[in-house]
Amino acid sequence: MAVPKRKVSKARRDKRNAHRALSLPALSRCPQCNEQRLPHRVCPSCGHYKGRTVMEFDEE
Repeated sequence: MAVPKRKVSKARRDKRNAHRALSLPALSRCPQCNEQRLPHRVCPSCGHYKGRTVMEFDEE
């Protein structure tokens, strides 16, 4: 069975895992209500997508 000759240092381990960080989602502004939303998705606050109303919200 293979066994490492020496312990891997923390610096070497961390350099190897440096690319595993999480990235923030890209956000864009809705042209209708100017709220932030995910691109290529219906705006959750006003319900518009590509200049037309896709979802209707009940006012309560």
